[in-house]
Amino acid sequence: MSIIHGGAATPSYRHSDRVRLVDSDAPLGWLEAGWRDFLASPATSAGFGLVFAVVGLALTVALWRTPFDYMLLPLVSGFMLIGPVATAGFQAMSRDLENGRRPSLGSAFSTLRANAGPIFWAALAFLFLFLIWLRISELLFALTFPAGAALERHEMLRAAFLTIGGLEFLALFALVGLVFAVVAFAGGAFALSMLVDRPVGAAEAIVASFAAVWANPRAMAVWAAFLVALTAAGMAVAFVGLVVALPVAGHASWRAYRAVIRP
Repeated sequence: MSIIHGGAATPSYRHSDRVRLVDSDAPLGWLEAGWRDFLASPATSAGFGLVFAVVGLALTVALWRTPFDYMLLPLVSGFMLIGPVATAGFQAMSRDLENGRRPSLGSAFSTLRANAGPIFWAALAFLFLFLIWLRISELLFALTFPAGAALERHEMLRAAFLTIGGLEFLALFALVGLVFAVVAFAGGAFALSMLVDRPVGAAEAIVASFAAVWANPRAMAVWAAFLVALTAAGMAVAFVGLVVALPVAGHASWRAYRAVIRP
């Protein structure tokens, strides 16, 4: 961990000199700032959020109509793994607001293009993590879910919650999912913000994000809980809530970056 000297963090591991230490109640202020950013550009933010809501709803409906609807839970939970990538555009909008410019989709895409290569590689890394999660979820289902259970939805729910094999599957699913979620959050909490803000490489940004999370475990635990609750609430109402929840999370993530990562 970093040591405090005069309000600054003394480097004790890689990139710790870039990190500020923050209180555990700081995430509430980031959310409030994110909400203000959303209100400053509601049409643009909500319009961009609508794209993700429509895509999420379309994927869910399409999967629901196939024999593979048991993959809905991994798909929905896996959205948290690629969440940092989805918020990059909103962070670019917050950067414009910070610099006194009117946010727009064109301006956001221009900001992303300025460091397009590293942003692409970071997005690819999180997508790869997401695909690994889907594959592991399939393996967990095949190896632990009761073999005799029918694939009808009501029978699957009964087997999941009322059989030993089903409970074993749920426990392993939650445990492995938590590991993936921690890795994705630690690597993505500040990486995309750095890539939007400055000309650094994907690996450097991800490592710096890990350093920032490691230096502020309590604040980051609270921040992760806020982001999960916000995203889950948005997805709970047929993804429609993401029109607001995702932009607020993205704008707030930019404010978190400004508070934790040194210029």
